[in-house]
Amino acid sequence: MTGPRQPDEASATAGQSRPEAGYEHIDDVCRGFQRSVEIVGKKWNAAVLLAAMRGARRFVDYRARIPGISNHLLSQRLRELVEGHQLIERLPVPTTPVQITYRPTEQGASLMRVLHPLIEWSAKNQ
Repeated sequence: MTGPRQPDEASATAGQSRPEAGYEHIDDVCRGFQRSVEIVGKKWNAAVLLAAMRGARRFVDYRARIPGISNHLLSQRLRELVEGHQLIERLPVPTTPVQITYRPTEQGASLMRVLHPLIEWSAKNQ
């Protein structure tokens, strides 16, 4: 009588595929890509970024360029894009009362340049 069967290396890794040579780093790339897609894909974020690229600087400019967004949600999205992702820069203007302006950061502008072909595709295929 034989004892319990010990799994061999081949059966222990069954169901787990190994990456082919040259693709070992792809998991890190996929995670970074997924984070980027989720930033842009979050409701209203792309509209806020597009408004910034189209010249919106003050809160009222964003409201005028993004129909349907509430003041609360616009404020929340601007805060996320400023503080959480550094895609938009918040600039207080030293006036009385203090005015706040926004502009895309270089990182935000580079993201929108990458998305420009998608914007063009969307315009053609509505």
